[in-house]
Amino acid sequence: MDWHAEPPSEVRDALDTTEEGLSQAEAERRYDEYGPNEIRGEREVSALALFVAQFRNWLTYLLVVAALLSLGVGFLPGQNPEYAEAALIFAILLANGLFGFAQDYRTEQSIQALRSLSTPDATVLRDGEKRTVDAREVVPGDVFFVTQGDVIPADGRLIRAESLATDESALTGESASVEKSTEAVGADAPPADREGMVFMNTHAVGGRGTAIAVATGMDTEVGAIAEQLGTTDEPPTPFQEEVDALGRRIAGLTLAIIAFVAVVQLLFTGAAPISVLLVAVTLAVAAVPEGLPAVVTLTLALGSRRLLRKDALVRRLPVVESLGAVDTIVTDKTGTLTENEMTVRRAYAGGETLVLPTGEREAVPARAEERAETDGSGTIPPELVVLLRTGAICNDAERAEDGATDEYRGDPTEVALVRSADEAGVEWHRERRREIPFSSERKRMTVVAEQSENESVSGNVNANANVPTAYVKGAPEVILERCDSVLEDGEESPLTDDRRAEILDANSEFAGDALRVLGFARRVGVNPDAPDDELESGLTFVGLLGLMDPPRPEVADAVADCRRAGIRTVMATGDNVETAKAIGAELGFDPEDALTGPEVEALSADELAERVESVEVFARVSPTHKVEILRALQDNHHTVAMTGDGVNDAPALKRADVGVAMGQRGTDVARTASDVVLRDDNFATIRDAVAEGRGVFDNVRKFVNYLLSANAGEVLVVFVGALVGAAFFPETFAGADEAVVLTPVMLLWVNLVTDGLPALALGADPKSENVLKRPPRESTERVVNRRVMVSIGVIGVLMTVTGLALFFYGLVEATLVTAQSVLFTFLVAIEMVRIQLIRSRYDLSVVSNRWLVSAIGVTLALQLGILYTPIRAAFGVVALGATEWSWIGVGFTGFVVLALGVRAVLGRMFGEEA
Repeated sequence: MDWHAEPPSEVRDALDTTEEGLSQAEAERRYDEYGPNEIRGEREVSALALFVAQFRNWLTYLLVVAALLSLGVGFLPGQNPEYAEAALIFAILLANGLFGFAQDYRTEQSIQALRSLSTPDATVLRDGEKRTVDAREVVPGDVFFVTQGDVIPADGRLIRAESLATDESALTGESASVEKSTEAVGADAPPADREGMVFMNTHAVGGRGTAIAVATGMDTEVGAIAEQLGTTDEPPTPFQEEVDALGRRIAGLTLAIIAFVAVVQLLFTGAAPISVLLVAVTLAVAAVPEGLPAVVTLTLALGSRRLLRKDALVRRLPVVESLGAVDTIVTDKTGTLTENEMTVRRAYAGGETLVLPTGEREAVPARAEERAETDGSGTIPPELVVLLRTGAICNDAERAEDGATDEYRGDPTEVALVRSADEAGVEWHRERRREIPFSSERKRMTVVAEQSENESVSGNVNANANVPTAYVKGAPEVILERCDSVLEDGEESPLTDDRRAEILDANSEFAGDALRVLGFARRVGVNPDAPDDELESGLTFVGLLGLMDPPRPEVADAVADCRRAGIRTVMATGDNVETAKAIGAELGFDPEDALTGPEVEALSADELAERVESVEVFARVSPTHKVEILRALQDNHHTVAMTGDGVNDAPALKRADVGVAMGQRGTDVARTASDVVLRDDNFATIRDAVAEGRGVFDNVRKFVNYLLSANAGEVLVVFVGALVGAAFFPETFAGADEAVVLTPVMLLWVNLVTDGLPALALGADPKSENVLKRPPRESTERVVNRRVMVSIGVIGVLMTVTGLALFFYGLVEATLVTAQSVLFTFLVAIEMVRIQLIRSRYDLSVVSNRWLVSAIGVTLALQLGILYTPIRAAFGVVALGATEWSWIGVGFTGFVVLALGVRAVLGRMFGEEA
């Protein structure tokens, strides 16, 4: 049933209730039928499920196999058991899982801490008596009461409304409060235009009302959005998919290489089966990048911690990397781009237009800046003092008590009027003698209060008298009709037709700039008991005030920074189009081609996909429209971040590549649906988050490049070394049990010290200074792209050529064990050089990462410890002398020269880091 389109009597009949409410017995029966009045959230994930989820990827499976193989090496003939190596790999896996679990669990706890744990109460009519019940117990048909400050407990059809106004911004995106009535509206009216309805989880900001609950729990407008969230899939990020695919490719490639080498050795070299098995196991150990999962997790976690220091709470680690790919931000207006707080922005008083800076005790004349008259309250014209005082007195908003969370309480518009007077230093008090409340028919409100001696501006009033004065505010046209004078230069002057026309022009100018305009008047010396019409006639016009929800001061710079970084920012708001365009223009958006929600709905999918490429402002959009806009952008291969704080934003937040919710003003539903929560509600934090995301992507690409090129070199060294050795040194390699260029134990050690601390330290690399000066990467671009693959292959070949040249030279000049020791040490040293070769392309110096400097130092020290302590016997190596070090020096120089030349060639080919 379209409750908003039916008169209250029809609603009562349909729900089988009366103005006396339900009986307690009937309410209990309906509670059993409809269930509790609550929004069901997503099912909580257990700690065990979070922990197990850390191990569900192909790289983990591959590492388990590698650990079992390394354990199996010890049981081959002639080999010693190496339990420590297998234990080390399992320890790395466990530590990685615990680290990721701790991060995810801590994030979920932080989200829980952001949520309000209190359950609101509701005042309902049961058996003809008012009762206060838990809001969860409200059922359809209940008659409930709403007063200023209440949270609406359910969707309700109003049957009485006395100056009732509600804040529905969290549901509809509408920044201004909504005046309510009992009138029915059209059946096709959107929620924002249903004046006869109140909605669950919105707030009453003024007046009072009585409503019949027509929907509770998941059947409410908020519940429908929550239900939609439950049916929206949350796919893995591209990075998660790529890491998993990388594990599968490495596993497949490793098996192919092992099979190929085994066949070649058995058929063409005459190698003994045990030697073939030893080479196969060695290749498997060399191919698996043991450190990759740990480094990925650590890098993402470090990025998450840096973002947390900037007040951005990341709910899922892979999202940190996704932030770096964002090329479009779709943002809500209210509370995200703006303060979510109505503010007086402009005034018209004494014939002048004045701009009122937010939060400052000064008003600057827009057309008469030389004016500097004061009345002791600040450098503002006396007419403005009267205007601001009138707005504060003709008002129901109140200053909050000491210790309260909010400074003021009441309707946002009335709070803005009181705050503007206080910020300007205008003294006022409200000794109310009488009030004529605002109504939609009258379009004005009047308060009769005593005027003290320092409130007199007009010279024709006794300054020492406390004179009852009528203060009036309302629609400017309505106020002007009841005025016959105007306050100018401290005097009441006749209101001529020319002055009336000038005031109306100022009103039109304010309205044209999307300001909400109120007119103000007063009448000094009235009889408080006089008829309403007499009190509101013969008024003196004192001015206009233009209000709006202002942009946050830092947002314009943040939007400009995003634009320079190649990131489009698109506004999608439930507010009206003129307000959206005005705010957009002020923040640097192009508002000319703005689209409204109904216009979006009228477009075909292809037409919308074309329009979203140019439109930067969308107004009057519903949650469904936001999802359609997101889908069109994603279909155009954009990586989209969606920001918002309201319930209406939640479906789009969940569908977005990166959903960003507000932590302070955001609703629980929005935070639950998001990937990132901004604890400071600051749009500028998104800019910083994107910069961190790009830095994380750079670090991931650096260590993936480093790890895979190093492992490719190790695999090729063992593979090619076995073939060349069997072909050219048959007396050494053919039939020998341990005749391999490197033993499995040596390979495990190289992987441990090079894939361990140095690779982990790469995750702590600082981001490049130009990270926001380059365009975002394409949505289809992956960490291991064509350029990285070429770099990995070429570097692997260079390591093989220089390393095997040293090995076979040592084999000729010395012994097999000496040649192995030289190659063993060369690989460790050259992989440390490879790290800096990669980093230098990002303009990072050697000392810019102190953790990396320490890691390289520890790695080299450990390698020297292997060579020059008794531990070398366990690895089957010998201490190197000056001669062997000179060989390594020559190989080292040759590799660096060749690598720099290859990097220059790849740079010209791809124009990117290589």
